[in-house]
Amino acid sequence: MSEPHLSPRQQKWFASVRGGLERETGKTLADWVAIARTCPEDGHRARLKWLKDNHGLLQNRASYVIGEAFPSPMGWSDPAALIAALWVDPTSRAIFEAVDERARALPGAIQTARKGYTAWTREFQFAALRPINGSGAMLGLAVATSADPTLEAPRNESWSERLKSRLPIASPQSISSRLEALLREAWEKS
Repeated sequence: MSEPHLSPRQQKWFASVRGGLERETGKTLADWVAIARTCPEDGHRARLKWLKDNHGLLQNRASYVIGEAFPSPMGWSDPAALIAALWVDPTSRAIFEAVDERARALPGAIQTARKGYTAWTREFQFAALRPINGSGAMLGLAVATSADPTLEAPRNESWSERLKSRLPIASPQSISSRLEALLREAWEKS
């Protein structure tokens, strides 16, 4: 099943996790979902730990099983809901829309939504944007900080480790042709 909000690489990854689950554990996804629903824990991390400690299921597979057993009302399958919940501040929303328009204009670019940021991929993630409370947004790019003097090294970002630099954006008007060129350079590397 093709999902337009996932890159082909992400779709392949989810398929490989699902395919390997039964082959390597001897249990189907439905079996694992039934097991996960017996978990006495409520939080995602606690459920991950429970599946690992009690059933030997590691991070990626456990996350996949938990996502199937306890579907989130706002998960990967509903990117519009994730975006609406994340981009509520009018300034941040305007920045998001301006960056999104430019990123999605690049051939083959796919927008993917997360709870804490929105990302763009082609083969690999090339950019991500997260709101900054009351002060705009932070753009992560798959380019080195040496590509432009305005770029800084990422600190404590939850997006892909491929994003080697970041740039604070205060307003949609501060999105310059240089920023567009950096976005394209990051896209070319993906």
